[in-house]
Amino acid sequence: MDGSKDYFEFIKRSLKFIEQLHGILQRKASLMVQDTFDHKLAQECARAFSVSTGLGCTVSDTAGHIFYEHGKGCGSCTLCEAAGLPHENCIRAHNYGMTEAERFGGKYIYFCPLGLTCFVSPIIGEVKSTAKITVGPFMMVDFQDFIDCELTDNLPLTQEARAELIRLLKEVPQMPPTKVQELSVLLFMAVGFMNNVSAENRLLEAERSDLLQGQISAYISGLKNQDAPPRYPFEKERALLLSISHGDRESSRKQLKELLAALLASGGGRLDWMKSRASELIVMISRTAAENGADEEETMLFNHICQKTIPSLGSFSALSNWLYHTVDRFMDSIQSYPDAKHANIIHKCIQHIGTNYAEHLTLEDTARAVSLSPDYLSRIFKEETGTTFNRYLNNVRITKAKELIRRGEYRLTDISQMVGYDDQSYFTKVFRRITGLSPGEYGKKTRRIQAPEKA
Repeated sequence: MDGSKDYFEFIKRSLKFIEQLHGILQRKASLMVQDTFDHKLAQECARAFSVSTGLGCTVSDTAGHIFYEHGKGCGSCTLCEAAGLPHENCIRAHNYGMTEAERFGGKYIYFCPLGLTCFVSPIIGEVKSTAKITVGPFMMVDFQDFIDCELTDNLPLTQEARAELIRLLKEVPQMPPTKVQELSVLLFMAVGFMNNVSAENRLLEAERSDLLQGQISAYISGLKNQDAPPRYPFEKERALLLSISHGDRESSRKQLKELLAALLASGGGRLDWMKSRASELIVMISRTAAENGADEEETMLFNHICQKTIPSLGSFSALSNWLYHTVDRFMDSIQSYPDAKHANIIHKCIQHIGTNYAEHLTLEDTARAVSLSPDYLSRIFKEETGTTFNRYLNNVRITKAKELIRRGEYRLTDISQMVGYDDQSYFTKVFRRITGLSPGEYGKKTRRIQAPEKA
C-alpha cells in the first residue's frame, strides 16, 4: 500500500511539474529572443559583408557589448584612445546610430567622435531590436583632407599624439561617398534577410517545443494506468543511438522526444538528475557519431564543449531544446561530405585487406583499423564497392591462391594456409564457388595451358 501511495504521489508531482513547465513555456514564447539572437547567423552575415567589401564589421548588443568582429572594426579601434577622447563618446555615437537606424527604417550612416564614418542595421528580436551589425570606421574623404580638417581644426593634439594618430589612420580603409549609401542598403538587405530567417527559426522552435512538451505530457499522463514507477528507458536510449548510427535524422528526433519524456518520468522532474543523464547520453552519442564516420577529433572536442554547457542550462525546457539541437549537430557531423569520407575509408580498408589477407582477418579487425563500428563499415563498404566485405576478402584470397597455383611451387594445403584459410575443405568450397573449379582442377587446367607454351 505504501508503495502505491508513493507512486501516485509521484504521478501527482509529475503532472504538477508539467503544468508549471507549460506556464514557463508560454511565458518564454512571449519573451523569447528579446534578449538573444542567432549569433552564428549574425557572425556569418558580418563576415560575408566584411570579406566582400574590405570594411570592418562588428556584431554587438544594444548596449555596445561586442560579440564578434571581422576585419578592423569598432571593437579593435584605438583611434579615440590615441586622440585622448573618452570611450563613452564612442558608445554614445554608436547608440545614437542604432536609435536613428530604428527611426529611419533599418539603416543609418553616422560619424564616430573622431569624424570617421560608420553605418549600422539593427538585428530584430521578436518584439524589438536586440543587437546590431556595425560597419566601419572608414574614411569618406581623401586622407590628407581628413588630416587637415579633422585633426588640425577639431583636435588639440601634441606633436607626438598627432604623429601616432596619423600612423593609425593610415590603416583605416577609404570608401567614396557614392558607394557608402549603396553599401548601407546592401547591409540593410542582408540583415533583413537574416531577421526573416531568425523569425522563421523562432516559429519552428516554438512548434518543436510544443511537440516535445506534448510528448512529455502524454507520456506522464499514461503512467496513471501503470501499477509501478517507470524504469530507466534503456530501450529508448538504444533506439536513439541506433537511429543516429543509421544517419536517420527524423527517426533520431522522434526517439529523442520519446527518450526525454521517459527520462522526465523516471527522474520525477529533478533537473540535476536530468542533467546527469544528458551528460551520459552525450558521451554515448559522441562515440556513436565517431564510430559512424564523424571526425574523431572534432567529435571529442564538441563532446567536451557539451559537457561544459550542460551545467548552465537552467530548466528542463532549456535542456530539452539544447539536446534537440545538439543531436542535430552530431547528425550533421556524420553526414558532412559522406562521399569523400567514404572514399577515403574504403581506400584504407582495401589497403588493409591487401596487406593482411593471409591473416585471420575479420570485419571487426578492419573496422578497428579505420576507427568505425563493424555495422557502419559493412554498410558503407557494400554501398561503395557493390559487394560485401567477406565476398571482397574471399575474392582477394582466391585471386592470390590462383597466382600461387599457377606458379606450381606449393602444395594446395600450403596455399590454403598462405591465403588465410585454416580449413582446406572450406578453401576448396570457396574456390569452387568463385571459379567454378576446385583448386586441383584449376591446377590441372593451368598446367595443360602452360604445357604447349613450354614446348
